[in-house]
Amino acid sequence: MKVLDNNTQEKPEITYPTNWGFKIIGRDKEALEKCIKEIMKMEGDKKHLCSIGNRSKTGKFTTYNASCTVDSEEERNRIFKYFEDHDDVDMVI
Repeated sequence: MKVLDNNTQEKPEITYPTNWGFKIIGRDKEALEKCIKEIMKMEGDKKHLCSIGNRSKTGKFTTYNASCTVDSEEERNRIFKYFEDHDDVDMVI
């Protein structure tokens, strides 16, 4: 088994289709939930799971965990980019 670290240049091998999780961080809980539904609908009404994550200590940020089956690296990257570019999302991991 290979361990990823700062010295490893190889990308991990991912077999598709696979279940992939996205952690979405933003300021408005309802807006994040709406954003996830919107993006999954854009991807052909993709079935997904969504759960509320943590709130920051100050209450300024909320996280949502969203997961779905992705069929390819291109689809995974496209969904990530949709989240990244969405006005209500401050960060996606």
